[in-house]
Amino acid sequence: MTHEISAANIKRFGLTGASGYIAPRHMKAIKDTGNVLTAALDPFDSVGIMDSYFPQCEFFTQPEKFERYLHDTRRRGEGADYVSICSPNHMHDPHIRLALRAGSDAICEKPIVLHPGDIDALKEVEAETGQRVWTILQLRTHAALVALKERLEAEGDTGQKDVDLTYMTSRGTWYLRSWKGREEESGGLATNIGVHFFDMLTWLFGELTHVEVHERTPTLNAGYLELERARVRWLLSIDETLLPEVVRLKGQRTYRSITIDGQEIEFSEGFTDLHTDVYRRTLAGQGFSLDDTRGAIETVSRIRTLPLVSPAPATRSPLLSRYE
Repeated sequence: MTHEISAANIKRFGLTGASGYIAPRHMKAIKDTGNVLTAALDPFDSVGIMDSYFPQCEFFTQPEKFERYLHDTRRRGEGADYVSICSPNHMHDPHIRLALRAGSDAICEKPIVLHPGDIDALKEVEAETGQRVWTILQLRTHAALVALKERLEAEGDTGQKDVDLTYMTSRGTWYLRSWKGREEESGGLATNIGVHFFDMLTWLFGELTHVEVHERTPTLNAGYLELERARVRWLLSIDETLLPEVVRLKGQRTYRSITIDGQEIEFSEGFTDLHTDVYRRTLAGQGFSLDDTRGAIETVSRIRTLPLVSPAPATRSPLLSRYE
């Protein structure tokens, strides 16, 4: 049965980063939850994708005009209830502040910020404005991972699990020539493509107690983590040539693998509607907060700055030797 949303319950959204890769998932989530995008911002004007979702949306290339629009519509009683932040990583913090001070809650893509201290500063702006910051931790809504968490909780305290996490997502030469390849703007590889996996690990296995970094190049990061209930060997890559041969032969460009005590956890499917799931939670007041994301931001910040160490055999990713 389809439930119509009354006009009084429709939420207005703004959005920053409308031309980016992730923006269409947010536009779809806004539409699928029965709400409307009223204003969007991006310095680049290749945003025809908006016509597929919200052709009447106001569009701005200058942040000052976008901010003015948010404040003007607020004074008329038509302000944005939420601003979705899809801009480059280093712009998340200022765009969140813009949203809060315009009287809107913010729903921000991962990583919510680049530095742990930024979380504390944003909590101060939350307190000043009375608005909230929400983030996209979509793996916490993935059905297979929710089932895994429930299983782990049912098992109780059985000691530390041995976990291997591998995530490879092929990217072309454009990646390193864009803001994503500049550490000061993206936070580096582990931050840009890995932060939601590190969040997943702390969500499943508790707080981080130890971290090592074994490899850190623009296209490959690898290391070892210890959490309250797990020992984790991890590897992240954007280099297509490093994909396992069986994956390449299938013509696939992405490979995700998690094993727990030698048992593979399959979660390659089911990613299509995760943003919409997170939006539904957020609109129901059950979204993921600044505090929820703190563990992952602290982890990737340490991975970015720690000196490299030579791995012991037990802590070395089993795939790492292939790349040396």
